[in-house]
Amino acid sequence: MDPLRQSPSRSSSRASSPRTLPSEMLGYVGIEAVLDQLKIKAMKMGFEFNIMVVGQSGLGKSTMVNTLFKSKMWKSTMPGLGVPTPQTLQLQSVTHVIEESGVKLKLTVTDTPGFGDQINNDKCWDPILGYINEQYEHYLQEEILITRQRHIPDTRVHCCVYFVPPTGHCRLRPLDIEFLRRLCRTVNVVPVIARADSLTIEEREAFRHRIQENLKTHGIEVYPQQCFDEDINDKILNSKIRERIPFAVVGADQEHIVNGRCVLGRKTKWGIIEVENMAHCEFPLLRDLLIRSHLQDLKDITHNVHYENYRIFRLNESHVLPRGPGWVNLARAPASVPAPAGPQANPGPSKVGGWAKDNSDEEC
Repeated sequence: MDPLRQSPSRSSSRASSPRTLPSEMLGYVGIEAVLDQLKIKAMKMGFEFNIMVVGQSGLGKSTMVNTLFKSKMWKSTMPGLGVPTPQTLQLQSVTHVIEESGVKLKLTVTDTPGFGDQINNDKCWDPILGYINEQYEHYLQEEILITRQRHIPDTRVHCCVYFVPPTGHCRLRPLDIEFLRRLCRTVNVVPVIARADSLTIEEREAFRHRIQENLKTHGIEVYPQQCFDEDINDKILNSKIRERIPFAVVGADQEHIVNGRCVLGRKTKWGIIEVENMAHCEFPLLRDLLIRSHLQDLKDITHNVHYENYRIFRLNESHVLPRGPGWVNLARAPASVPAPAGPQANPGPSKVGGWAKDNSDEEC
């Protein structure tokens, strides 16, 4: 047994444990003011949220980010207008500070131009997994310092929104399956059906069910994971969300006048597609999940599950393995060196909190 986890002796417990008082109080104490203190402190510090968008070019990733936060986070570019297709996958990040009602949010968005755009897309997920692990490594290097910063900058990816092409008539592509299998072990993944206005309502629902079957068949657990439901209320709420995933979304960053009110939407020959109208698309469900109801939960799972598994793997790798060519000294490793990523070196969280090496022949 670990000596640090041994239960204290009776004599020490008697000396240190305070006397338990009855729960009935004689008057107002003010314990509830702790909530106000936490709120004031949190508003002073602000919040951090890091999101990654992955998908082929032309699926509206930049427009969707602008729609989510109602800000010009990215400049949208139309495909085929003189913009060359990247020959290799490139990761681009941009950070903005958004303030609403006195609450500041430091938002970092990472785009992946070039993903899935090549003829040969073999291992196109390696740069993405390498980037995610690199952010975990940066945080770990700061955390293990003897003299740490009071607030460690958090660049870890809290959520990855994966854009599925609106083919409608088929299931997930092999590229989608292989990428999601690897990614769901390292980060919270939320798949969406991009440009859902190109599908009819019937096609959209049939496509959604086929994707859900694919995810279940291949053991891909997207966010919110069922094993992380903490109580009955979370289970009820998350069950409703899981029934609708992947969300069929439409992005638009232009405003139009509809029945005397200003709405975000896409103007077509037959009318205006309102992105915030549930009768037109499920963008409100995605916005509520990422911002209004599960933002803090996304950060908590990133820290307590994905990063914790990565930390355990790295510490075991550093202190358990015998010294040799593969020896890694965390105390001396530069923060800029990413953790190894790839089919044989990219670990993923298991249900028991351990790490398992990736194998394309095994289910997640």
